[in-house]
Amino acid sequence: MPRVDSNYTPPLLFRNGHFATIYSGIIRSVNGVVQKRERISLSDGDFLDLDWSDSQIPTQKLVILLHGLEGDAQRPYITGSAKILNQHGYDTCSVNYRGCSGEPNKAYRSYHSGATEDLIEVLEHILNTNKYSKIYLKGFSLGGNLLLKYLGEGNHLPKELKGAVAVSVPCNLYDSCKQLLNTKNILYAIRFKGNLLAKLKQKQALFPEKITGADIKKIRNLKDFDDVYTSKAHNFKDAMDYYEQCSSLQFLPNIKVPSLIINAKNDSFLGPECFPVKETDNNAELYLETPTYGGHVGFWGKDNITYTEKRALDFFETL
Repeated sequence: MPRVDSNYTPPLLFRNGHFATIYSGIIRSVNGVVQKRERISLSDGDFLDLDWSDSQIPTQKLVILLHGLEGDAQRPYITGSAKILNQHGYDTCSVNYRGCSGEPNKAYRSYHSGATEDLIEVLEHILNTNKYSKIYLKGFSLGGNLLLKYLGEGNHLPKELKGAVAVSVPCNLYDSCKQLLNTKNILYAIRFKGNLLAKLKQKQALFPEKITGADIKKIRNLKDFDDVYTSKAHNFKDAMDYYEQCSSLQFLPNIKVPSLIINAKNDSFLGPECFPVKETDNNAELYLETPTYGGHVGFWGKDNITYTEKRALDFFETL
């Protein structure tokens, strides 16, 4: 489908992409969401923690929520999504990636932008232990890339899976990486790098034979982190091989489930290659909305309900 027209016009202050991003990530808070944690075992002996929140009425509809880089299921963009969905007849399952639930995972590997094998196990677990007739996916940033890759890379998709929404998606991982290495994003990059290095030092203590302190000292930026750890821990040659294999852009033509991508034009994390106009023009199941404003996962809305939270609900209701 061609691009979807967007009517998102926030107040003046929130038209600044950096302010919108920072407000959403640091200042915003969401109350009233009750989560119940379930730990599932993975086939390789590791574990994932899932945080469930229930609809206010009995339902057979579920939305699986996928967070971004160094996020978790308690981030406001996740709990905000859960809240509005719960209020409108959807259960939600918020996935904490490996090592993101407040406890280090068991394996040397962790999570990355293309780790669809873990999403597959989550779906299998849900289908084996619940009776949902309609399942939807909603992902943010890294989580959006992950779900789009899953939908288009040739997996057997369960018949219950009806649609997906992906917000602020780095469809081309290297293009996004280049943006994060730019001076305009230095504060975000420092924050990400600090969080990632703290976890990597935990890994180094547990797996000293796999990574040394000298290796960690080589990491000056986010691409270095992917060269030193992400690629090596997840069987890629290097960072560029990881970016090439895991970017969702190449998988978009194969998506056969109705899917909406919402990427703001003033998202400083996204370069030109992260706006898949050609791919959406040539795929009737793929929709692209590019609001002028929104920053990175920063789509402010009235009554503490963001634009993309309302937009995702409306999209799911049509499926």
